[in-house]
Amino acid sequence: MANKMSHYETVMVLNTKLGEEAIQALVEKFKTLIEQNGTINNVDVWGKRRLAYAIEDETEGYYTLIDFTSAPEFPAELDRIYKITDGVLRSMIVVKQN
Repeated sequence: MANKMSHYETVMVLNTKLGEEAIQALVEKFKTLIEQNGTINNVDVWGKRRLAYAIEDETEGYYTLIDFTSAPEFPAELDRIYKITDGVLRSMIVVKQN
């Protein structure tokens, strides 16, 4: 049961005030982290979008969607890292149904 892989989708919204280079570095950091713990199936960069409501006084965010496969333990760790990373305004991880 330990090697059972599950399919997930994560969306991260990054602070646009970081600047283009820092945003790309943060996206790469999370892609590398996911690759170390699973397999990335698809990365969909939505780019800069207006937020539905202000988060930490920000009205825009940089959106990235990553579709990945990993062991069921990994998303909790990914979520923990999102929460302690400066520049991440919001993040969400969901299990995808086949």
